[in-house]
Amino acid sequence: MEEIIKTLYSGVQPTNNLTIGNYIGTLRSWRGLQENYNCIFAAANMHAITVRQNPAELRQKTLSLVALFLACGVNPQKSIVYVQSHVPAHAELCWALNTFTYVGEMERMTQYKDKSSRHADNINMGLMDYPVLMAADILLYQTDLVPVGLDQRQHLEIARDIAVRFNNAYTPTFTVPEGLYPKMGAKIADLQDPAKKMSKSAENPNGAVFLSDDKDTVMRKFKRAVTDSENAVKYNPESKAGVSNLLTVYCAFSGKSLEEAEKEFEGKGYGDFKLAVGETVADSLAPMQAEHKRLLADKAYLESVMADGADKAEKLARKTLSKVYKKIGFYQI
Repeated sequence: MEEIIKTLYSGVQPTNNLTIGNYIGTLRSWRGLQENYNCIFAAANMHAITVRQNPAELRQKTLSLVALFLACGVNPQKSIVYVQSHVPAHAELCWALNTFTYVGEMERMTQYKDKSSRHADNINMGLMDYPVLMAADILLYQTDLVPVGLDQRQHLEIARDIAVRFNNAYTPTFTVPEGLYPKMGAKIADLQDPAKKMSKSAENPNGAVFLSDDKDTVMRKFKRAVTDSENAVKYNPESKAGVSNLLTVYCAFSGKSLEEAEKEFEGKGYGDFKLAVGETVADSLAPMQAEHKRLLADKAYLESVMADGADKAEKLARKTLSKVYKKIGFYQI
């Protein structure tokens, strides 16, 4: 009996610079995942506009993000790489799924509450409806697995709830997706405030290491990283949040275990430790940064990848949307 290969879906917004947290939690794993799954990777530009964007910058960042996907090892011959707005079925399914989603559920979403507080002057419906569009992204492709960081667990759960609700109202239509959680570095903290997640929109620019940062910038940020007064490189997230975060980053980029890392820095001060973390991160990012620069210089190639990806994604999405429209009673011709 032929083995059924599972479908994996992941999308990233083309806003601000991506951080090493995004890289560890999402992008870096894609190269390996495409060897085992039918992978679909999206530049989620429809999600980006819940916050006002400069149109020219958004276009450029979208192109840059597609180049970054490829620079991180995604092979467009093996995986579908596309831009979300190039497939209208996302917006169409989102509208249908809105009728299976409750306002109270959306108001309780952590990211809605967070973004509402940070963008009080622009609390738009897109901001609230974001998780339903995310559910549409996932469910359109009959997705089995979604790689998620701990902060996205809530969004995946609502996608599952909506799928089950629709399936129960009619007949099984959507695959109910499962989360795929990274073993190490599921949550990388801010270097200046380890109580917070490292964010693309960090208030303190020294708190986040961006994938576009050159080596000098990476080294400077790690040198300034918050630690504690003990001067012992030990993993203890409760009492040594800053040091534990740096250990997580070091292990994620070096491939070493926490035990190996602790042993390596036994008896060494935080200065040496932070230098080693910075060197490891910068050296690991360098090949990807060079490839990203090379790809960005070939706009025609990137546009061909996007066009091909959109065509493949549209065929899959339209198949699911047609089923949904038939189930809910839309007259189709």
